[in-house]
Amino acid sequence: MIAYIEGRLSYKSPAVVYLENNGVGYEILISLHTYTQLQHLERCRLLTFLHIKEDAHTLYGFFEESERQVFLQLLSVSGVGASTARMILSSMQPEEIQAAILQENEGVLERVKGIGAKTAKRIILELRDKVLKQKEIPHMPASARSTLQADALQALLALGIARSAAESAVQKAMKASPGMQQVEELIKLSLKSM
Repeated sequence: MIAYIEGRLSYKSPAVVYLENNGVGYEILISLHTYTQLQHLERCRLLTFLHIKEDAHTLYGFFEESERQVFLQLLSVSGVGASTARMILSSMQPEEIQAAILQENEGVLERVKGIGAKTAKRIILELRDKVLKQKEIPHMPASARSTLQADALQALLALGIARSAAESAVQKAMKASPGMQQVEELIKLSLKSM
């Protein structure tokens, strides 16, 4: 497998770049997320994934490791191919995808072109445990609300509460007091609801 390619960007578009390295130009498919990172660069290093099928060998490139990891996780979902995974990453930040999976927010995933209700449910079902197993779940910039929930969940887990019970308690507390702004209040209310 090709882990990364470093070189001069001889061609750039929102969907594909040509990255020249030692006289060889590699055609690499990218997401809009990666394009925004490299659009003003002349040289860069792209982390890559070589997707091999019967009729094609395709290189996918990523500016950040977090994006590559989410891409690989999406590929592991039955019915989600490389094109669909790239479309999801072009529509959402990697952290937003993980937040949607953890919060079981099908609606957010369904907003992506080509993702229906069944596929959104399958993504959540098949990836939820994988995302949970990651050492550190980054705070999600999607909204202050999701950050508030993530902070409260991390605090409850640190107290030794089982993840399923903690998630349920945080959800109950958010429903009981939707305008809540302070993480301390959310933690206290979550503990009371258990």
